[in-house]
Amino acid sequence: MVFSGGAQTPPAGPAFWNVSGEYAGTKQCVACHAPQARHFHENRMSRALEKVSDSAFLAGDIHYAWRDGEYSYSIYRTGDKVMYRVTTVRESFETPLEYAFGQGKAGQTYVYSVAGVFYESRVSYYAALNGLDATVGAGNSRPSNVREAAGRAMPGHEARNCFGCHTTGARIGPALQLEHFEPGVQCEECHGPGGRHVASIRDGKPAPGTIRALKGVDAQETSEFCGACHRTWDAVMLMGIKGVDTVRFAPYRLALSKCFAVDDRRIACTACHDPHGPVVESDTAYDAKCAACHNTANAALKKRLCPVAKQGCTSCHMPRIEPPETHHAFADHDIRVVRAKDDYPG
Repeated sequence: MVFSGGAQTPPAGPAFWNVSGEYAGTKQCVACHAPQARHFHENRMSRALEKVSDSAFLAGDIHYAWRDGEYSYSIYRTGDKVMYRVTTVRESFETPLEYAFGQGKAGQTYVYSVAGVFYESRVSYYAALNGLDATVGAGNSRPSNVREAAGRAMPGHEARNCFGCHTTGARIGPALQLEHFEPGVQCEECHGPGGRHVASIRDGKPAPGTIRALKGVDAQETSEFCGACHRTWDAVMLMGIKGVDTVRFAPYRLALSKCFAVDDRRIACTACHDPHGPVVESDTAYDAKCAACHNTANAALKKRLCPVAKQGCTSCHMPRIEPPETHHAFADHDIRVVRAKDDYPG
């Protein structure tokens, strides 16, 4: 889901973005890597972007409406198009929506284009409401006309980064190309273009280095890699976002944790989250991950064992926080002892 907030867009990690190579397509990857692909559709990243015609929230005879002062908003389907309309008593603006950003767990934000410029819709769909509300950050300014009320123009670098993080192959180095890409974060978005790799397999001479292997990277490298989209500590600092809004950026929050050690893979993003499967929602499912460090066999940590509970560690030490306007609670990855009177550590 797009959360603009009007903040400066940070530079993305240069090692993340693929600058060359031919994409083979997910079907080619699945042919050999079926175990990794089996549950990948359940992973939210795989549905990070879709064309509005494919959005489950925009299917059928839908009609969402919302009002903000003098501006009335509606999103509805007519034929194979999903239309976006903004009206006042004096004027109106209507355009087809093109892309849905976000897989819908929290919601979706929509993007349309006018004269070659992409715009972020000023309203978003929120699952908790089953309806529309202002896109996060949109309330920071008041529109002076119906075009401004419809959406915010996305500068070229911002469109490049947004499509780059929500698709596979839409961004090639610094360039944005939307002629050929796969919706969502698929295999080659993280592992790199697989054309040479697939060709070498077919030739019976697997060539090393033709695909990006991610095994063995440490916690810092993993955080930087995932943070290219999910926001590293450096990126959040450059964006100038502070306070409770930072809970949305897991790599940044994790770096604030006292237990974060750059060379300890037990605290890496992938130690808890399988990038090939769905996000596990149960707090108790993570207890074994916590116990990898915090257990009675470790004498140095024995005194630190929780005196309150023996299971569901993350329910207390990674509380779920709902930032203003988001209609969704995010697990805070600043792992800590949370006290009721403490201010939110930003």
